Amino acid sequence: MINLAVGGACLIVWVCLLLGRGWFWRGGELFEAVRPDSERRFDGDWPRVTAIVPARDEADVIGQTVASLARQDYPGPFAVVVVDDQSSDGTASAARRAAGEDRVVTVLQGESRPRGWVGKVWAMQEGAALANAAPEPPDYLLFVDADIVLKDSVLSGLVAVAQAKRAALTSLMVKLRCESPAERLLAPAFIFFFQMLYPFPWVNDPRRRTAAAAGGCMLVHRQTLREAGGLAELRGALIDDCALAALMKRRAPIWLSLTQDAVSLRGYPTFADFGRMVARSAFAEMRFSSLRLIIAVAAMGFVFLAPPLLVAFSCGAPQALGAAAWAIMVLVFAPTLRLYGRPILSGLVLPAIAAAYTLFTVQSALQYWTGRGGLWKGRVQAPMPKAERV
Repeated sequence: MINLAVGGACLIVWVCLLLGRGWFWRGGELFEAVRPDSERRFDGDWPRVTAIVPARDEADVIGQTVASLARQDYPGPFAVVVVDDQSSDGTASAARRAAGEDRVVTVLQGESRPRGWVGKVWAMQEGAALANAAPEPPDYLLFVDADIVLKDSVLSGLVAVAQAKRAALTSLMVKLRCESPAERLLAPAFIFFFQMLYPFPWVNDPRRRTAAAAGGCMLVHRQTLREAGGLAELRGALIDDCALAALMKRRAPIWLSLTQDAVSLRGYPTFADFGRMVARSAFAEMRFSSLRLIIAVAAMGFVFLAPPLLVAFSCGAPQALGAAAWAIMVLVFAPTLRLYGRPILSGLVLPAIAAAYTLFTVQSALQYWTGRGGLWKGRVQAPMPKAERV
């Protein structure tokens, strides 16, 4: 009877995820599909845009990012500010070499971050302050991570979408690198889990409270950001993109989509490398709460591991229910696998992938409890635990 109840509950959960969570898994919010219509509708003057690239120890990739920004075919006024966040590897020099004689690009030496600020957000703030102080401040700020390469037409498309949708924040979930065995297994699931947590159709619906953004590429309406209190409102946020999305959606619509026109160069050669990336902010997603961690671990085990376990170790109706739930799991993962050029049948190992992500989340909590929360580029950025949070 217990197996039958578990199997029935698992199937109900997966039917609800299939039909009742904004069809998140279909990947229908695609930049390349939306931008042509937005560009046809755009008939105004092209607004001023300043791109801000926070960079810390990114000498191996910053040149390609800067070059891709300098190549943008944007017809309006455009400038680029690279904020060197106290790098030790020659990031600033690499950015200047990539910029060459291009006066569109400015490399700014970042100052020490004030107490209470997360490093990336402080670098974003320094770039935004420089843009705000310009004789003609920009209408939009484009925040781009230092490992992101954009196709030449991305900025014009982003601005057209933002104008057409009157969005205060328009962001692209860039395509992650998918070359090493770890990346091929884990990268598509990262995008899938993000969509499951924040269904893009709900994010893009002004009537819903769901808010999220993808920090690799975010176009922000500068004046709306200032009216909302500016980046100081999220100075301590480890998950700065989603914090910014929540801040902006309280004032205006936001829009988030998948894309293949912007890609990440950052590599995760091993499973440990990928795990460190996830662990940096996973426990922050749970607000550093042990109770939420326990619930999340239990939920991941029930939703993802119970179906294949029922198939392997039960028979009759429980086995059939587990198989049906597992089949839906593979079905909903298929569009993301297709986006990354991975075999659809590799969705059968999603339960094992979910187990790995669960371990990464536990690792994130352990880092926090031992005073190493939010560890990234040599910085511990999460607050030290003072008391148990619920």
